[in-house]
Amino acid sequence: MSDRYIDFVNSSLGQRLVGALGLPSPGRLERWQAGRLRPVEGPLLIGGGALAAQVARFGGKLTDAVFSYGPEPLHATPWIPGQGPKLKAVVFDASELLHTGQLKQLREFFQPLLRNLEHCTHMVILGRAPETLSDPFAASVQRALEGFSRSLAKELRNGSTLQLLYIGEGAEDQLEGALRFFLSPKSAFISGQVLRLKACANQVQDWTRPLAGRKALVTGAARGIGAAIAETLARDGAELILLDVPAAKSDLDALAARLGGHSIALDICAADAAEQLTGQLADGIDILVHNAGITRDKTLANMTPEFWDSVLAVNLNAPQVLTKALLDSGTLRDNGRVILLASISGIAGNRGQTNYAASKAGLIGLAQAWAASLGERGISINAVAPGFIETQMTAHIPFALREAGRRMSSLGQGGQPQDVAEAVAWLGQPGSGALSGQALRVCGQSILGA
Repeated sequence: MSDRYIDFVNSSLGQRLVGALGLPSPGRLERWQAGRLRPVEGPLLIGGGALAAQVARFGGKLTDAVFSYGPEPLHATPWIPGQGPKLKAVVFDASELLHTGQLKQLREFFQPLLRNLEHCTHMVILGRAPETLSDPFAASVQRALEGFSRSLAKELRNGSTLQLLYIGEGAEDQLEGALRFFLSPKSAFISGQVLRLKACANQVQDWTRPLAGRKALVTGAARGIGAAIAETLARDGAELILLDVPAAKSDLDALAARLGGHSIALDICAADAAEQLTGQLADGIDILVHNAGITRDKTLANMTPEFWDSVLAVNLNAPQVLTKALLDSGTLRDNGRVILLASISGIAGNRGQTNYAASKAGLIGLAQAWAASLGERGISINAVAPGFIETQMTAHIPFALREAGRRMSSLGQGGQPQDVAEAVAWLGQPGSGALSGQALRVCGQSILGA
């Protein structure tokens, strides 16, 4: 549904009143649109150490205008504060900061940029995972990057975002794929996130269709976020198998027909659901998206056994049982990708959602617990944790709660189903095997949770 406050503050009258009254002024977010040719449409600025030099080597694939800033010489046009163009994307390699005195480089690099950013600029800091460093001082300095990046992300305006990526040994080859996502409008509603990339042998062959040749199963696909996921996976070249409950069969069949996929009407909580599903997937799948989920909200004092049991059955038990069946049968092929739709409620908790939050936290735990063993087959498993997303469900939330949900983030607005879908599509890519056992929040850097 439409966010009338966003419409108002971005009108000429609204801009004058907001400025005079000191009200929040969230900007309209840029999202990926069909026909776009480059991840970044505007100047990209790169600075820092050896990883920055590597980014500079493929920077021309991301945008037509690549600049460098800082003491390290790079193969790019120098950017001069106050004279250079406004920036659309920024990458800073902080992986070589190893003692406290070097942290001042963060201020020296970013401070001159902050008044020279375009609308919806996307920035990424690169580091090394603290737990991989033997020197405790160096580890503490790399851990300091998290506090800096999360805080700076909250200071940005006009729809700009900032992420921290810890790059493991051998993961440098996956930098391009990660930056194609985080420097582009595909990550419009993601900010303040910290992710770890490890080595991964798989690579995307065609960036215009990064999922070409891969078969994806999406549960809960008939409408809402599930339908958006299906459309985005199809856009990126995946062959689709869409699943939903029998009651949604007409919508499911129509979507599958439009996207050139196949549909399966199935109750995922049925006793024989795993057997039925594997029987209909004889050719196997490469991407498994557990999107199906329900809410039955009550405070615990008023929670009925039926409300509790149904939410845990659909949201947690079904993904556990079905994923294990698909793994054990070999239906989910080696080098596959499993994406679990969690929620920030599973991270921060939410009043009246003890059942829902427990189920979504369980999905994050499932990703963490299974990551190592699935990695032996080249399979990654991650959770996507949406925040406030504009859907039919959130449209029925009382006005005051809906407005609070929208504004309680650094970006000051709700996300769109497309934002969740873009994250799922990225995690489904071959190269995104560089991440596993992690939770990616799509929440505009909500103030709820870590």
